[in-house]
Amino acid sequence: MRPTLRQMEYIVTVHELGSFSLAAETLNVSQPSLSNQVAGVEAELGVRLFERGRTGAQTTARGLEFVTRARRILSEVAALRATMLSDLPFGGRLRLGALPSIGPYLLPQAMKALHAAQPELRVIVREENTLNLDEGLRNGRFDAIISTPEDHPNSFQHRLFVEPLWVAVARDHPLAERDALSAADLAGQRLLTLDTGHRLARIVYGIAGASGALVSDDYEGTSLDSIVLMAATGAGIGILPDLFARRQGVHRSEVRVMPLAMPDADRTISLLVPADRSDRLAGELAAILRGAAQGLELDVREG
Repeated sequence: MRPTLRQMEYIVTVHELGSFSLAAETLNVSQPSLSNQVAGVEAELGVRLFERGRTGAQTTARGLEFVTRARRILSEVAALRATMLSDLPFGGRLRLGALPSIGPYLLPQAMKALHAAQPELRVIVREENTLNLDEGLRNGRFDAIISTPEDHPNSFQHRLFVEPLWVAVARDHPLAERDALSAADLAGQRLLTLDTGHRLARIVYGIAGASGALVSDDYEGTSLDSIVLMAATGAGIGILPDLFARRQGVHRSEVRVMPLAMPDADRTISLLVPADRSDRLAGELAAILRGAAQGLELDVREG
């Protein structure tokens, strides 16, 4: 029956490398054999997965759909095998995704505590935006993610903490001498935020609507550092999560960083795992992450 697991692996590898020859070399098979296997799947399914040319193999739209589903299947098979062969949680390897605004500040102490509790467990961490974290959790690329729960509805959620938001303004901004900013202070101001692939952007749009502020439509940051730099030029008021603001932002000489004191100016952070997968380590990991958050003086929540 086509496609077999091996054929799926061939097709995913060709997609990732963009080349039949490179894929054959990586998989240690001959190129004609690999090409015949892919062609057999295409004939069986009646679709073209790749456009072949001198510059390599370009995955078609149907091919991309195949690769997305094949990755999920291969990941589940690998997880099944690892679980059956290992007594360790997550089969001995935890693939953890995290928001870039969370990972560098929360994870160092948490990973130290996790290693002490599970010394045999190998942890692989990747930082990605909200949309990519959700895709990775759904297709099996991640075993668990640390993110905002609203963006991952079909997952099992361990609530960790609530993170307030701060603001960054240029040193010569009229509001720079305040100890904190309120909704009234934001009225008519231009707010700077990350691109819409991040939950933070949607929170900032909500803050703008509640305060009478505007969200900059000529600049969307790709990192919190870029938001700080734009705020320093006077382009607007940057909106920053608490961890970044207190661990980095307050030490930046070119901006004044202060709390944002208004309702709903915060975001909830959770540990999320696939809804159909229960692992005894998830609860333990959530407890470790809450402990790290508590050490950082965050508002820890359970549930």
